Amino acid sequence: MDIKKLSIRALSGLVYIALIIGCALWGIYPFTWMAAIFATIAVIEFEKITHELSPKTFPTLLLDIAGVICLVFSWLFYPLLIWILIMICRMTMQLYSKSESPIADLARSMMAQIYIGVPLCLMCLVAWLWNLHVVLGLFFMIWINDTGAFIVGSTLGKHRLFERISPKKSWEGFFGGLLFNLIAAFLFYKYCGDFFSLDGLSLAGWLGLGAIATVFSTWGDLVESMIKRNLHIKDSGNIIPGHGGILDRIDSLLFVMPVALVYLYLIALL
Repeated sequence: MDIKKLSIRALSGLVYIALIIGCALWGIYPFTWMAAIFATIAVIEFEKITHELSPKTFPTLLLDIAGVICLVFSWLFYPLLIWILIMICRMTMQLYSKSESPIADLARSMMAQIYIGVPLCLMCLVAWLWNLHVVLGLFFMIWINDTGAFIVGSTLGKHRLFERISPKKSWEGFFGGLLFNLIAAFLFYKYCGDFFSLDGLSLAGWLGLGAIATVFSTWGDLVESMIKRNLHIKDSGNIIPGHGGILDRIDSLLFVMPVALVYLYLIALL
């Protein structure tokens, strides 16, 4: 990669990170609106790469977008009721479509809701049940894992992690990301307890959260790689210069956030 492309990639990455940090520090409503925008773009990218968008598919795309936006705001409860009505409308609308593959069309819409809408909904739920700093900490862990995996994998990587899906990923990179995240978890526990407001979380609990971030971040990335490999494409979009689409950037958090919610809830019960 030449210097110009590397600079563009670094700059756009910094803008993306600054946007997330800024919204997280601003408050729950700006952060939720950011998540809704991410969800909207991700659904458009997902439906664009899985089938051809046209004026005929525009009404169903709008319903799918409305569905994920309602899911993102479902921590307010009433949007969840609207989402139920939207899903009934979406399935009913398929009755009047002349598509030759109605089941595939419905499956695509439902996958967009489950794959994109539900995880972003649960991310906002974590922010509401705990606080936005916890969500920010999970973002940090995802980014730290990516950084550690890249540094170790690019220098020491020899044994392929999942060659059929992602030929560049290595076991060395995976364990490098895990090591970086465990160190970050220790530092968060030691020095950032007040910021994250997780005083009741022990060192073992923090290390477990770091391990979850690494394992499920990797699986999230692999699942999106599987989708793109099956569709013979490199990126889900090009909205972020040098990085691809929004779906390419949030693939890891789509797996990390739901599991982190379950983990934190179970820890709170113990």
